[in-house]
Amino acid sequence: MLKRIALRDFVIVRELELDLAAGFSVLTGETGAGKSILVDALQLALGARAEALVVREGASRAEITAEFDLDATLAPWLDEAGFEAGESLLLRRSIDAQGKSRAWINGSPATATQLREAGELLVDIHGQHAWQSLTRPASVRALLDGYAGVDLGPLERLWQAWREAGKTLAEARAAQDSLQRERERLAWQIGEVDKLAPGSDEWDELNANHTRLAHAQSLLEAAQGALQSLESDDGGATAFLSQAVAALQAQEAFEPEFRDLAEVLASALAQAEDAAHSLNAYLRRTELDPERLAELDERMGLWLSLARRYKRQPQELPALLESWKDELGRLDAAADLASLETAARKAYDVFVAEARSVSKARAKAAPLLSKAVTQAMQGLGMQGGRFEVSLDKLDEPSSSGLEEIAFLVAGHAGATPRAIGKVASGGELSRIALAIAVTTSRLGTVQTLIFDEVDSGVGGAVAETVGRLMKQLGRDRQVLAVTHLPQVAACADHHLVVAKRSEKDGAASSVAPVEGEKRVAEIARMLGGERLSGTTLAHAKEMLGSNAAGADSGP
Repeated sequence: MLKRIALRDFVIVRELELDLAAGFSVLTGETGAGKSILVDALQLALGARAEALVVREGASRAEITAEFDLDATLAPWLDEAGFEAGESLLLRRSIDAQGKSRAWINGSPATATQLREAGELLVDIHGQHAWQSLTRPASVRALLDGYAGVDLGPLERLWQAWREAGKTLAEARAAQDSLQRERERLAWQIGEVDKLAPGSDEWDELNANHTRLAHAQSLLEAAQGALQSLESDDGGATAFLSQAVAALQAQEAFEPEFRDLAEVLASALAQAEDAAHSLNAYLRRTELDPERLAELDERMGLWLSLARRYKRQPQELPALLESWKDELGRLDAAADLASLETAARKAYDVFVAEARSVSKARAKAAPLLSKAVTQAMQGLGMQGGRFEVSLDKLDEPSSSGLEEIAFLVAGHAGATPRAIGKVASGGELSRIALAIAVTTSRLGTVQTLIFDEVDSGVGGAVAETVGRLMKQLGRDRQVLAVTHLPQVAACADHHLVVAKRSEKDGAASSVAPVEGEKRVAEIARMLGGERLSGTTLAHAKEMLGSNAAGADSGP
């Protein structure tokens, strides 16, 4: 449950720290005092969209902290999200004057999305305009699905997969002529280049071999000339180097420096002899090959011709051929209508199977929800009224299933249930919304329920019934209600009063618990206004006394 909420510089609250208890608590106060400020602040702590307007005028930032008992169901989420789990869960939100927001969970930085995920496990908030959602198809569907425990996520994903498969099939059918022309063009191009069968590294090898054969004569002449210079009988380099080495070696006994010079020349002689050996080997294996050169000319001509035709560099032809083959494969798949039709039919069958499972769960939950809300309506001034959940099969499936869901209501006994927006007044809509809220809240797992003026539009004995319903909920949950009805406030286990006062720098709001005579005075104010009379005070005491006696005697 929610243990504590603390605010600093939030709207018209300078500083507030409030401890909350289990059971049923009400929040009351004069009109304009800011009764909904605590609910607004809590929604921000639970990840609602932040705006700079929530920062108190003249302050640099607003701070909101909410502390909850750590429920066992939240521990796995904290572990998966990477937050430490302690004895309690601390949510903190800061909004600066520019509207920039920061958030923390148990002291670690968090995102607004993570706050919202935690909030869904902690608190269920019913707003004062909840009745408006009863006329919206999406909200009606969400209420029934929540009651039935239906998760639409898988169905929506299967719907999307079916729609995508159908779209692919439709596009393939519409494009058959153009696809066929494109396939024929690609097949012809592939056939042309396939005749060449270009290897991935072939062009570079052709170039190197052609260059060598085209210059074979000059290469042979160069090798022969170099060899002649090295080994000529009448004065080759090797002969002269040999003579130089012998001359130095003959005198090195008289001049030690000759020894080093002789070694250098001997090394040069060895290298020259190695070069001569390599030149001889080159000349033995190299010869003019005009036939091979002609073959290379023809092969390279084919490469160049295709490269010019398709406006590519010759070396790009192998990759181009592979890309065409890949594209042709995709076109063949797109042109395979039988396979596409099978895929679309399979996607539809899987979607319909899931949709029928959802329909079955809705059909089972609809009469149960109808009965529970009808029962709650009897105590809310709609005796004999009847609530029905209508399930009508759609002509075409939708992403949310196979049926349209509507709430029907009969305001009195004997009347035929009709669409809720057409037959219910504003007050009746508020009471039906309250009946649904109470019914669905009983099934939830969250431990804190907040009702923000959901009792607007009711009064008298109906208001007293509303108070008793909330008190019943408070027996196993924490319930916090913002109300203007004294009958509801008198049923509460705990009473908090919001007050607004004027200060030098503007209005300020505060919240404090009341008991005893102060609570009697607040109930009396709610009954008769600011001028308290003996009659209103007596009535307030009677209301509080009767509710206390009712609580002691049990349900």
